[in-house]
Amino acid sequence: KATGRPVCDLLGGRVRERAEFSAYLFYKYEGAGGTLEFKTDPNATGWAAARQQAAVDPAGVVAEAQAMCKYFGFKSIKLKGGAFPPDEEADAILAMYEAFGPGTPLRLDPNAIWSVETAIRIGKRLEGVLEYYEDPVRGQENMAEARKALNIPFATNMCTTSFEDIPGSIRLGSEDIILSDHHFWGGLRASIELARICKTFGRGLSMHSNSHLGISLMAMAHLAVATPNLTYACDTHYPWQSEEVVKGGTIKIEDGCVNVTNEPGLGVELDRDALAKLHETYKASGLTKRDDAIEMQKVQPGWKFEATRW
Repeated sequence: KATGRPVCDLLGGRVRERAEFSAYLFYKYEGAGGTLEFKTDPNATGWAAARQQAAVDPAGVVAEAQAMCKYFGFKSIKLKGGAFPPDEEADAILAMYEAFGPGTPLRLDPNAIWSVETAIRIGKRLEGVLEYYEDPVRGQENMAEARKALNIPFATNMCTTSFEDIPGSIRLGSEDIILSDHHFWGGLRASIELARICKTFGRGLSMHSNSHLGISLMAMAHLAVATPNLTYACDTHYPWQSEEVVKGGTIKIEDGCVNVTNEPGLGVELDRDALAKLHETYKASGLTKRDDAIEMQKVQPGWKFEATRW
């Protein structure tokens, strides 16, 4: 920012004008979340209203996908799975394939919660349907075993997550696509280095998402427009957030893309008042550390994490 140049210029220069993102679907119960939890806001409109609806079966997943694509223009769709029995999640993918047609890339991410046998069985149902199969099983060895049995590209942000993991990945053949993340690959320049390694060894490249706000989203976007071999739409949870910490509020996603301007730095400025407000919300929430089990136990008392659930 001090140089007056956009970050993408310092990463080698832009090769595209916009960063493309994928719709990111979650299974969810009815409710607006936040302080409303399982209640809905009758005054909500547009995506804010649509995202309150339940998505616990194929019809609900399709409706969620249609709403996300309508309001944000996404051209590809990812379903975060590992929540319901595997065949039900495969049914949801097949329902989306029927609803959207073969021209819309579909991805399934069971969150590494399935056994190799389950991943292969479900994968057979989805050959010719999925753009890629993300982390159906845990670990490079298991990923390699399942990948060899199927004719589907495999992607990961769980079994190959550091430069130290690359030799094992290449030796075993554990994935076709690496989902990078500048937060845990060492920053923006390190992510450019990862892109070069992926090109050398014939790996595809995209980006993983977690719950992020505008600063992180724009860092992803600048990295994406400066990475020639990033050829898959990136993940983002961004539509699921309703508040921001950058001036001007929520960053627009249009035609499934985030525009990257020539403004200095990341092109955004921190809104310190908004940050202070969200900090108070954070303190009042009682969750100062991530704990997914607490949220699950609200609907399934006694729920516990299992490394392999099916």
